[in-house]
Parts: sequence; structure tokens; C-alpha cells
Amino acid sequence: MSDLAIAVIVGRLTRDAELKYLSSGQAVCHFSIATSSRRKKGDQLVEEASFWDVDYWGKGGEGINQYLTKGKQIAVEGSMRQDTWEQDGQTRRKTLITANTVQLIGSKDSASVSEQKERRPAPQSAPPDNFTDDIPF
Repeated sequence: MSDLAIAVIVGRLTRDAELKYLSSGQAVCHFSIATSSRRKKGDQLVEEASFWDVDYWGKGGEGINQYLTKGKQIAVEGSMRQDTWEQDGQTRRKTLITANTVQLIGSKDSASVSEQKERRPAPQSAPPDNFTDDIPF
């Protein structure tokens, strides 16, 4: 059995997704997710952000690309790999995730959802002409 590096990440998109096509015609949707966690540093809780680059290949990436806009909350499951390169004499590393599944799980922000509900007029229906206020029970 081979070793595995599997990631499940829930976070928010840091920018709109980019859909590109390779010369072979294969589609790749690239996006970045921010996650945050809290840890104790001395007597204070400190919030730390992590940023994850994700590639979603093929038809799945093509289909969901239009919905991946900055601020959207999503869940990603996929495999991880670490790219290494030299820059200015220093070794650099970056963790990349190749998505197997991407799921939209939240709105862009909770305020916009409530604002949309407030803006949407409530359905109004007039009572039928033969409506009587007398309820038999």
C-alpha cells in the first residue's frame, strides 16, 4: 500500500476562481482558500490564517468555476502534494491540493443572505371571492 496525503478543508475563497485550458484541451480551475484557527499565545487567543492553493481538473472544475467567487465558503476534499523550488538561494515550499470534490456550503457572507431575504417581497395572495371569516371548527 502506498502512503497517502489527503486533505479536507472548509474555508472561504480569497479571490474568484480562474479557469484555464491546457494545450491538450484539459480544463483546470485554480483557486485559493483561507482558513483560520485560534491558538493561545501567552494569555491571549491569537487568530492565525492559512492559505491553500487548489486545482480542480476536468469537467468538475469547468462546471463549478462560475460559482467560486471571492468570499464564498466551500469544502474541498483532495490529495496534497508539496512543490519545492529554489529562489534567491533559498529553498521554497508550497502545499498544493488537487481536489476530488468541491462543495458550496455557505453564502458569500451571512449579512448578504439576510439582506436578500429582506429585499425579497413576501408573497401576497388575495383571499378568494367566496372567503368567509367563519371557521366551522
